[in-house]
Amino acid sequence: MKNKPYAWVPSLYLAEALPYVAVMVIATTMYKRLGLSNTDLALYTSWLYLPWVIKPLWSPFIAAIKTERWWVLLMQVLIGAGFAGIAFTLPTSFWLQGSLAFFWILAFASATHDIAADGLYILGLDTHDQSLYVGIRSTFYRIGNIFGQGLLVMFAGWLERSQTIPMAWSISFFVLAGLFLALWLWHSFALPRPEKMRDERLEMRDERLEIKDERLEIRDERLEMRDDQAQPSLLISEFWLALKTFFTKPHIVTALLFMLLFRFPEGQLVKIANPFLLDTTEAGGLALSTEAVGFVYGTVGIIGLTIGGLLGGWCVSRHGLKRWLWPMVLSISLPDIVYVYLASSVAPSLFVVNLCVFIEQFGYGFGFTAYMLYLVYFSQGERSTAVFSICTAMQALGMMLPGMIAGWMADHLGYLNFFWWVMGCCLVTFVVSAFIKIDPAYGKKEQASEAQE
Repeated sequence: MKNKPYAWVPSLYLAEALPYVAVMVIATTMYKRLGLSNTDLALYTSWLYLPWVIKPLWSPFIAAIKTERWWVLLMQVLIGAGFAGIAFTLPTSFWLQGSLAFFWILAFASATHDIAADGLYILGLDTHDQSLYVGIRSTFYRIGNIFGQGLLVMFAGWLERSQTIPMAWSISFFVLAGLFLALWLWHSFALPRPEKMRDERLEMRDERLEIKDERLEIRDERLEMRDDQAQPSLLISEFWLALKTFFTKPHIVTALLFMLLFRFPEGQLVKIANPFLLDTTEAGGLALSTEAVGFVYGTVGIIGLTIGGLLGGWCVSRHGLKRWLWPMVLSISLPDIVYVYLASSVAPSLFVVNLCVFIEQFGYGFGFTAYMLYLVYFSQGERSTAVFSICTAMQALGMMLPGMIAGWMADHLGYLNFFWWVMGCCLVTFVVSAFIKIDPAYGKKEQASEAQE
């Protein structure tokens, strides 16, 4: 099949989003509805960050063992099987052990799928199409988020009216399994074959020697080098060199503290927000229905997050990251106060809940721009791709560790005091942000134009 990016880029990034949302968000909501305590659900689901923390350990071997296309298709089969496994185990007496085992499979398969999908995007598209489709891939990743933590959770809530809670969630995960079977079938047909494309290009170059396409030459050389780079000893050596490059960068201590602690408040809040909305008023929660929570976080929250992220990117492109760092630090921290307001209010209306979540998620989207751009900034230079991979691992670790204690804190402090604790933890974000070093010109549109010239 001729490479048609519009036929596979949107569906590929929809497939990338869904298992991540299931592991990180849907699992928390589901376990709360199944009666798990905040302590247990936060601890168990936080451990599921681990595959993304250690992803750099096996990412160099993906392309060396098989093609990115092969990995994408295999992981989609495993993800579909993982969803089906969760669906089978939820109505059983060993629902917790069984579902967690399949969530672990989902987590590792999803992390590997991320690596392979991004690699296929680079190999399957030339630089023009990569730029052209970057907005489309981001849009469909967002759609995957809306479908997962919005529509699917709302569907489970609707089923809870006529089914037992375990059966309602079991049916919902069967839907996800069926969706991934359909995605696998489609991608088996639609995904490009970079190796075949290389052969066709080589034939064209033989026939039209006068035409020199620098992009194709680079991609041909990259594909031809794959066998040489497949030597395990070379890959291991490259990994250790990347680690050495990362840990010997200037200001590594302050940078590492920033990566691990900037999201210290958010890492706790994200594990308790949905349980708080679902919990009974006697326990200090808002007693919202599953459908309402799906709408609040899966639609209104995602819209706020997206608008905040787009505005953050525009602001940095105008004036640079350094100028917007502190407004973004305040933006990702201060809106958390809305949960203090909700926890201290008496039966707030659904409109008020939606407004508060929109404000918090908008602030998070705007402020998170600074964090991600700093990771890109820090990764510049030698072995930038490998260093950025390590940075994202530190990001996952920075979410995993605070999330593990969040449930215990909420159960022992109560929701209102827990949210005050989260506000106090924002001081950590302020402190680590105060010591990082950023080039004042970084991120400005003028700098990007000069770099292209």
